[in-house]
Amino acid sequence: MTTAYLAAEGFEQQLDEELARAGVAVGLRHGRLRVSESRPVHAAWAANTWWDAERITVSSIGHAAKELRRRQRNWVSYAPEHRGRAQLIADKLPHVAARPLELGEVAPDAPLGSWTLVERDLVLAAANCSNPFPNGVPGFVEDRDGPPSRAYLKLWETFARLRRQPGPGERCLDLGAAPGGWTWLLARTGAEVLAVDRAPLAPELERLTNVSWWQRSAFALDPADIGPVDWLCSDIIAYPDRLLDLVTRWLDSGQVRNLVCTVKFRGETDHDAAARFAALPGAQLFHLSQNKHELTCSVLDAI
Repeated sequence: MTTAYLAAEGFEQQLDEELARAGVAVGLRHGRLRVSESRPVHAAWAANTWWDAERITVSSIGHAAKELRRRQRNWVSYAPEHRGRAQLIADKLPHVAARPLELGEVAPDAPLGSWTLVERDLVLAAANCSNPFPNGVPGFVEDRDGPPSRAYLKLWETFARLRRQPGPGERCLDLGAAPGGWTWLLARTGAEVLAVDRAPLAPELERLTNVSWWQRSAFALDPADIGPVDWLCSDIIAYPDRLLDLVTRWLDSGQVRNLVCTVKFRGETDHDAAARFAALPGAQLFHLSQNKHELTCSVLDAI
C-alpha cells in the first residue's frame, strides 16, 4: 500500500521528523511529496495525504489523462518536475473550479484526487486524499475592512475543512480573544460569543449585540462559571503543555461540545506535545495553509 505525504510548504523538516518518529520509511522524495510503502499514518505536518496511491505507467499525454478520468472526475496536479508535460495532461482533464470561498462557505463535497509525474511516463495518483482543497490550499474572498486581524482566516479555514461551523442559537467561547479576529468570525455566524482576554477587543466589536467581553485570564477561568458552550475556540499564545492542560480541563468538565485551538511552537518543534494533543479523544491535528510554526487541533461532538 502506497501513501504519499505532501509537506506543508516550508515545513518539510517537521514532516520528515514526524514520519520518522512514526516509523514511516520514505522511499521517494519528490519535491515536498514523501512517498512510502509503510503502514499509513495521519501526519499533522502534511498539507495533504494521498491514501492508497497507485503508480500508473502511461504511454502518452492522452493516455495519462484517460487513465485518470477512468478513475474519477476531479483531479489536481502537483508538479515539482516535468511541469510542462504535467500541464498538458491537466489540460485534457475536466476543469476543477477551485474558486475562492465566500465568508461562511465550507469545502465542496465532491472528492478531489491528486496526481504527479514522478517520471516522464509514470503517474502517481490517489483518488482519496485527506484535504478537500487543491494541494491543501484553499482560496478565500478576504474581508480586509471588517476583522481586526487576519487571524480569522485560520478559524475560517478550520470550519471550511471540517465542513462544520457555529450557527444562530449556539454559544461560543473565545479564549485569549484580543484583538478579536476569531470573535469577529464567530459573531458573523450568528452565534452568541463570549470573548475572554485581559486586553480589550477592537472597538468595532463592542457594537456587536451578540458579543460580550470578560476582562479575565483565560487560564484562571473556571468552566463551572461559564456553563455549557457549543464551541470553545482558542488562539492563545502559550506553551503547548500549558494549553493542553487548559484544553483538557475544559473537555473533562463536560461543558464543551466542539473545540478548536492553535498549538504554537517556539524554537524546536515539540513533537511529543503534538502527539499528546493528537491523543485527545476524538481529536484531529493538522496544519492549515494559514498556520505558521503551529498546528490546529479540533475535537467535534465531545458531548
